[in-house]
Amino acid sequence: MKLTVVGCSGSFPSAESACSSYLVEADGFRLLLDMGNGSLGELQRHIGLYDLDAIFLSHLHADHCIDMCAYFVARFYRHEGGRCGTIPVYGPEGTEKRLSTAYEDVPDERSMSEVFDFRTLKSGTFEIGPFQVRTEKVCHPVESYGIRVEHGGRSLTYSGDTGVCPELGLLAEDTDLFLCEASFTHGKEDIPDLHLNGREAGEFAAAGRAGRLVLTHIPPWTDAERNLADARAVYDGPVELAYTGAVYEV
Repeated sequence: MKLTVVGCSGSFPSAESACSSYLVEADGFRLLLDMGNGSLGELQRHIGLYDLDAIFLSHLHADHCIDMCAYFVARFYRHEGGRCGTIPVYGPEGTEKRLSTAYEDVPDERSMSEVFDFRTLKSGTFEIGPFQVRTEKVCHPVESYGIRVEHGGRSLTYSGDTGVCPELGLLAEDTDLFLCEASFTHGKEDIPDLHLNGREAGEFAAAGRAGRLVLTHIPPWTDAERNLADARAVYDGPVELAYTGAVYEV
């Protein structure tokens, strides 16, 4: 599998990065994990606008899904070749309504479903193209899912947004690459069921024997280097900070 970091900033785009969005490719199939603020523009640096095969939305906070409104415009009003066909969009219950409300000016309440095939996420295992995936509901103020993607005997796990919860540990167990949020700073923020800090991300990676840890979703106001050091203090495998344009072979 090939993983490309399209955007990795948490909460709102930074001067260096769009919000959360990650492209996973294998066997010519392209799966996008989240489409946060600014990510649609960045995505076009890596693939064509209409080259996606499926989209996974971990949850419906704007920094993970709002560029779906712009992508609707691109697919619904495409001038050359007519309107695009539907693409599978896996998201929490109410995804279509949330995006239609955010865009507001849809021609009618079913317009988004003309280009997006909305599929409601639940915890479980299923296939997306050539990928075997497992999703688990994690701890966040809104319905949120982490995902484990497997292909060819290799695996990557994406935490989405989450606080400390056992479900994340299940997804991360023996994963080859663990793409984990680290929004908070250890010893500074202590808000349960919201976000992880760098130390907690490292603890999950260590407990799950992850092959590699990549910290992501770090807001502009959080000290990324501090989170990196905190993760390294508890996890002795390779760990690094996500950055826009980073590519990993899994």
